[in-house]
Amino acid sequence: MFLSVDVGNTQTTLGLFDEDGTVLRQWRMATDRTDTSDELHERIYGYFQMFGLNLSQVDYAAIASVVPILAQSWQRMVRTGLGIEPLMIDATRDCGIAIDMPDPRQVGADRIANALAALTTYGAPVIVVDFGTATNIDVVDAKGSFRGGAIMPGLLLSANSLFSRAAKLSSVPLVVPPHALGDSTETAVQSGIVIGAATQIEGLVERIQSELASEGTDVPRATVVGTGGYSETIAEATDIFDALDPDITIRGIYQIWAHAVEKHAARQG
Repeated sequence: MFLSVDVGNTQTTLGLFDEDGTVLRQWRMATDRTDTSDELHERIYGYFQMFGLNLSQVDYAAIASVVPILAQSWQRMVRTGLGIEPLMIDATRDCGIAIDMPDPRQVGADRIANALAALTTYGAPVIVVDFGTATNIDVVDAKGSFRGGAIMPGLLLSANSLFSRAAKLSSVPLVVPPHALGDSTETAVQSGIVIGAATQIEGLVERIQSELASEGTDVPRATVVGTGGYSETIAEATDIFDALDPDITIRGIYQIWAHAVEKHAARQG
């Protein structure tokens, strides 16, 4: 089996795939920058035991991390705990998708994974909106090249900033209120944060759609895909999404690994 590891700033997502590339299990755990390789091994061992699985069943692994210090810990854990050499994903390698940006080295591994999985699943052009610690908008143009996108503070980051600086506001659940016109402090905050984020996404996506359309007369409208922890919540406040795809990042990591295996086999042949 194949283990996909997506290390984000707030959460780490693990995906277990069979030999055909089908997602068997997915786990989420809090990202802790102080975790050692031994602690990571203990945590992942517990997830596997929960479903009657054994770590010895993992034959291959790939890691995409936006937290450099944890990338080293995860790499060491897979090497020593699983006895295999993981593929470390970054923009310096051929990931199976063209990156049409001035400096591809600045692109996060998770964004490349999103772009590749979106391209192979939905075709081009396609826009992925990923709701994590930051909300990333990742854009693949009509030619199938990753072009960049937009990065803005995530919902939880915005909410925590508001709650910590406004003494009269207390933490409220981040759900879609009945109306944009809030009639209480709680619904006003929910409107501002949740519906505000939805309208911000709508505006950014529409501008990107217009810019993509201006690049050619026959450019189709891009498919818009939502993913990440708050994608379902935001989807209740907007009709901007054509699809919600919670597995897109871990699938992209798997596809980057599969591309690397194909290239290696071609060189050997």
